[in-house]
Amino acid sequence: MKPTDFAIRLSAFFLDYLPAQRNVSPNTVKAYRDTFRLFLCFCRDQRGWVPERLRIEQIDPKLVLDFLMHLETERHCGARTRNHRLAALHTFFRYLQTEELDRLEQCQRILAIPFQRAPKAAVSYLPSEDLAVILARPDRSTRKGRRDVVLLSLLYDTGARVQEIVDLTVSDVRLDSPAQVTLRGKGRKVRAVPLMDSTIRLLRTYWQENGLGQDHRAQEPLFKNREGSRLSRFGVRYILQSYVTAARRAKPNLRQRVSPHTLRHTKAMHLLECGNSLVVIRDFLGHSDIRTTEVYLRANLKMQQEALGKLEPDGGTAAVIPSWQADKGLLEWLTSL
Repeated sequence: MKPTDFAIRLSAFFLDYLPAQRNVSPNTVKAYRDTFRLFLCFCRDQRGWVPERLRIEQIDPKLVLDFLMHLETERHCGARTRNHRLAALHTFFRYLQTEELDRLEQCQRILAIPFQRAPKAAVSYLPSEDLAVILARPDRSTRKGRRDVVLLSLLYDTGARVQEIVDLTVSDVRLDSPAQVTLRGKGRKVRAVPLMDSTIRLLRTYWQENGLGQDHRAQEPLFKNREGSRLSRFGVRYILQSYVTAARRAKPNLRQRVSPHTLRHTKAMHLLECGNSLVVIRDFLGHSDIRTTEVYLRANLKMQQEALGKLEPDGGTAAVIPSWQADKGLLEWLTSL
């Protein structure tokens, strides 16, 4: 069967445009792949169209909007997930409009579909005592428990995204002074993160137990599952959640939702409370814009309370601001403030 124009352009989009022209990361390619798999399944199941026979002219704004609505109502996706899927479609049609000039209007109409305003979630982080309870759960008398305590300690100590941790190879870790871990973040950005002494000691033991000092193992994954393959993001989440559940038995008031990203937020908040500047925290976390890092300053209630305490005069505000009833009138009272 002769390939359709959509199949030809989609193949070029994934095989040439994204990796060669845009030089996007493999994780971005995977995210875009998942979007188009969902889109093609939607066209097949909801429209009865065979994916191999789908033509570009069939993809109009209504189809895209119906697909986005399907994500919200049938798959129960939130605004952020919906926007991620739409961003992938926008990238494809932005590429297509330069390749198919006669379809410029069609592409522009799809590119005009707006993103939804997503609510900004509050930054969730753990108090030091809660973090200590979780890190104490792995059974260090077992091989799995010793791996897990290294995994969770490194996840917190580096403030890494979960994908950055699972992507680590043995060669990315340096235990000689200055001890550090090389992380590969979004957009292929590489950063070196220093390690605390306690994490270094755990890694040295892990190194010796697993024989990771041998040269031929330099490119092996740092953390493996029971089958000996690279640990996945979902595997890390499962490991963390199992210890959070165990920790909640020891401390029932432990917060309900703790994810690998919670440990990243926790590290950032601890760095902030220790007096580090936002620029240092931005570089530590691998943020491209310091405005992303400012969310931790806004979320730190303790620092906000201390700032308000410095502004409040001795004796409190009630002793300074007079009652308006003691003055001639409300307007005069407002003027005197």
